[in-house]
Amino acid sequence: MKVKTHDAVVIGAGAAGVGVGVALKDAGLEDYLLLERHTIGSSFAAWPTETRFITPSFPTNSIGMLDLNSIAIGSSPAYSMRVEHPTGREYAAHLKQVAKHTALPIRENTSVLRVTKVGDEFCIDTEDEILRARHVVWAAGEYQYPRLNGLIGSELCRHTATVGGYEELEGDDFVIIGGYESGVDAAYHLSQRNKHVRMLDSGCPWTKETSDPSVALSTSSFERMRESHFEQHVELFPNTPVVSVSRSGGVYEVATHDERVFQTSTQPLWAGGFVGSHRLVMDLFEARDDGFPLLTENDESTLVPGIFLCGPAVRHDNHVFCFIYKYRQRFAVVAKAIATSLGLPAERLEEYRNWGMYLDDLSCCGEECVC
Repeated sequence: MKVKTHDAVVIGAGAAGVGVGVALKDAGLEDYLLLERHTIGSSFAAWPTETRFITPSFPTNSIGMLDLNSIAIGSSPAYSMRVEHPTGREYAAHLKQVAKHTALPIRENTSVLRVTKVGDEFCIDTEDEILRARHVVWAAGEYQYPRLNGLIGSELCRHTATVGGYEELEGDDFVIIGGYESGVDAAYHLSQRNKHVRMLDSGCPWTKETSDPSVALSTSSFERMRESHFEQHVELFPNTPVVSVSRSGGVYEVATHDERVFQTSTQPLWAGGFVGSHRLVMDLFEARDDGFPLLTENDESTLVPGIFLCGPAVRHDNHVFCFIYKYRQRFAVVAKAIATSLGLPAERLEEYRNWGMYLDDLSCCGEECVC
């Protein structure tokens, strides 16, 4: 019996997976699948209850895709939910609406164990079966892959990505390691509850002079840091690298490079960012000097033709695509490359060019991503 080979398989059904899935349909593909380990948008649904998008949503209009958080032409979380800064759960619901409206072929609760290439085809091993595909798009995101190490004793901390809601955290005195978006978000919600917070960072992101949102705090975070409860309850410790965390007699000790020790009876929070899912398929990509996958101009592997990368891990030279409004610009690039390989005209993708989603040049901002 001949095994069916799909034209493409997209791994992940978050913002990147659903977005590129819509682009593939617009490119004319009919025989493709999206595989999701949990449910559509589950990474967003796992955000702390209070956490909201730092990028604002505005309804789409005829001028172009203005909503920074849209992933498909004609969709807008601001329009569908009437919310400017969606929560993770709200955005997950939006992704489900888009997937349903566009009738994407998504298989939920399907864990991918490995991806290998045999001859001209890819084998995608899942827990239940082996799928075959001519092309693979890796769009598994990063939120479900937090960075759990990075300093001695980090296992004693709680990563902010594992917090279901800040109202559930007991204690009145918190130490947060990391002062970028996740750290500020945690400090903000804890200070709302009149908790004392000390936030330590190796640099000073709240004074960084750059307009690049990939390396500087968002305007939304700056606004929240100026609120009275934040100023009253949060102490900032810039240029304070943490070297270790230890625990003795029920007390946590956070030691810094300048030999200071911060003590707290409450488990420290580790806002250490994410290692990303791309680490799981790095054997199919060459590595850049910064460890991210090296890509062709079509976001394809330079090592194994036919596998593409979509999402916040995309890098081109010093261009960083870590926000939705950045990496969605690459959906049509990937979809067109796959459609062209299959001999499809992909005529509808010209609409993406008109909406500013399909770029011939890489006009994104640069520098190192810390979001």
